[in-house]
Amino acid sequence: MTLDAIGGVWRYAMDLASGLRQLGVETLFVCLGPAPSPDKVEEADRIGRLVQLDAALDWLAVDREELAKIPRLIAELGAREGVDLIHLNLPSQAAGITSDLPVVTVSHSCVVTWFAAVRKAPVPDEWRWQQELNRAGFDRSDVVVSPSASHAAMLDAAYGTVPQLRVVYNGSRLENVLAEKRDLVFAAGRWWDDGKNGFVLDQAAAAIDWPLTMAGSDTGPNGQHLPIRHAVHRGELTHEQTVSLMREAKIVVSPSIYEPFGLAPLEAARAGAALVLSDIPTYREIWADCACFFDPNDPQALAAAVNQLAEDGDLRARLAVKAYDRSLDFTIDAQTQAMARIYADLCTQRKTLTAAE
Repeated sequence: MTLDAIGGVWRYAMDLASGLRQLGVETLFVCLGPAPSPDKVEEADRIGRLVQLDAALDWLAVDREELAKIPRLIAELGAREGVDLIHLNLPSQAAGITSDLPVVTVSHSCVVTWFAAVRKAPVPDEWRWQQELNRAGFDRSDVVVSPSASHAAMLDAAYGTVPQLRVVYNGSRLENVLAEKRDLVFAAGRWWDDGKNGFVLDQAAAAIDWPLTMAGSDTGPNGQHLPIRHAVHRGELTHEQTVSLMREAKIVVSPSIYEPFGLAPLEAARAGAALVLSDIPTYREIWADCACFFDPNDPQALAAAVNQLAEDGDLRARLAVKAYDRSLDFTIDAQTQAMARIYADLCTQRKTLTAAE
């Protein structure tokens, strides 16, 4: 299973592999891009086994030549390790891969759908090669998985129909541990990414009655930077520290413009917080009737939604309960079982074809 140490794919991979381990499935993690921190290495080796490939992530690459060796490296590693199936978490990694092993590709996000959502425009010509590589990766994959129906629709709109596309919702294993709540508004994200909409959130902070804490890096790997002037910025925290703040916060905000699934609201709902979410298709799909929604382009609308919940304890409590109940639909067990069925079907098909040959 490929992964990286920068974004949410790491948490996805750890949680899924933990569930699969209970079913007797061993996972070889293959990390691309910047090396993971020591605590992440320890986590991965506790759940499975981690190897680092000297290869770039497509969204950090300058051209397709920088990625040309990746499918070969993955196929060779799979053959050398005797794996039964290849699970890729970037579609470009499947483009041109030469292997008789089943290939499952999960599209967590991509620059093409990011530009469609955030810039309301096609991907720039200088990045068109990424669109071509991703399409080739979809075509090469035996199954393509999207974490929501909304993102699946974006993929079809951006790339044309992907016949083997299936929806498997992400999950969380976070338990609802009782904690003392306080008058705190919390948000977590990669704030250097314009898709996370940190600028609007920071602007809204000046008009929000309660303190707003933002956790997550404000500086990206390519030098992107978001100055945070009005909120309390805690920087990049561990997953445990982030969850601890979610448990304390009465309100958790996710202002994202682009979110193929959105793990932060799910974990916040599991932690007992009321949700204030940007009005985008993904969040409507998953959290309809369980959150306060606002126009993600309007800082004043965001502040008004937060202040409404801050002032109305009954509404806040009702939405927190609704969000928690909805969160129970998105479990690691459900996600694991769905992915395990996909794996099993593909491995059975491969055995049938091998026997026929």
